[in-house]
Amino acid sequence: MTDTTPASGPRADMIRNRRLLLTAATEAFAEGGVDVSMSEIAQRAGLAKGTVFRHFASKDDLLAAIMLQLLGRLTDLAARLLEADDAGTALRDFMTAGVEALAADQAFCDVIGRPSLQHAEVRDAIGRLGDVVEDLTVRAKERGAVRADVTGTDVMLLLGGIHQTAAPLLDTDPLLWQRYLELTLDGLRDSGARTLPHPPPVRLRLSAPSTPS
Repeated sequence: MTDTTPASGPRADMIRNRRLLLTAATEAFAEGGVDVSMSEIAQRAGLAKGTVFRHFASKDDLLAAIMLQLLGRLTDLAARLLEADDAGTALRDFMTAGVEALAADQAFCDVIGRPSLQHAEVRDAIGRLGDVVEDLTVRAKERGAVRADVTGTDVMLLLGGIHQTAAPLLDTDPLLWQRYLELTLDGLRDSGARTLPHPPPVRLRLSAPSTPS
């Protein structure tokens, strides 16, 4: 008979502790941004501070792990939406989910430019998300749902722009981002669109950190 008893012992404890840490850190960073201390995260998780550092050598390593989770969720969503019948609604649904995620997570925007983005896995994850968003955007253009000169990189950058526009007032008006999302979506539509005055940006891919000479 095959033993179906759940795994136990040190390995099971490590898996459990890592899950507790990621959950606690995700909640803490979402509420307080990246200045939340590792001690507070350990306390939220009900673990010793030393346990945090056994799993994550630095706060940037922990932020990278959280970013990978969020980027993975957005990439999975975009991939599922590629199968939707209505390409325009699919792009809209992705942008709505993306801005909503940013509005709910103060740390995600805080983390841009931090060393955690120099993790190869994070750079690769951003590249994968960019590829799928490009496919979503191309599909929407082919259906005439959005203007012909918009790119997936435009879409990804607009997500941050929408959030930053609403960010100063989100504490008192947490759904304000919906207003600016709708204004942006109107600008993406092809009907009566003027030619954009500047070419699109290059693909949103982060380069590896340079090594000192």
